[in-house]
Amino acid sequence: MRILTSIDGFDLRAAQSGDVSLLLSLIRELAEYEKLSHEAMATEEMLHNNLFGERRFAEALIGEYRGEPAAFALFFHNFSTFVGRPGLYLEDLYVKPHLRGNGFGKTMLSYLAQLARERGCGRFEWSVLDWNEPALRFYRSLGAEALDDWTVHRVSGQALDELADRF
Repeated sequence: MRILTSIDGFDLRAAQSGDVSLLLSLIRELAEYEKLSHEAMATEEMLHNNLFGERRFAEALIGEYRGEPAAFALFFHNFSTFVGRPGLYLEDLYVKPHLRGNGFGKTMLSYLAQLARERGCGRFEWSVLDWNEPALRFYRSLGAEALDDWTVHRVSGQALDELADRF
């Protein structure tokens, strides 16, 4: 297990296949915090296949504070046709509530920004629930800007199946 950075008892490392149950428990904590537990359908098998299987769709980081799980980030590459380069998209960033305010989220975001730069990405983006004012303040303090002129659209479940069946 290679530590990517270590600051004041906080160790950041790349998730490994043996971390799937830990990742799932942190994902469920995040879903509960975001009041979206009903949407958290991921299983250990799904995470294992999609993060560590033959075709890896995303990557994850684990943050530990004094040897205990403290945080995770899950991210993947997208592509900007306008910029003509890949981007890094942060799907989830979660720091356990009792550990917030210690710089762990900032450390993780700084690492991901550095990774995006190393990989030649033109953008580093993420979405935030509009009611999550603590997160919005935190991201603004880092220089992130909200793209209020863009609206996220999603097709899932039955609507996804119906759209696919039109092909």
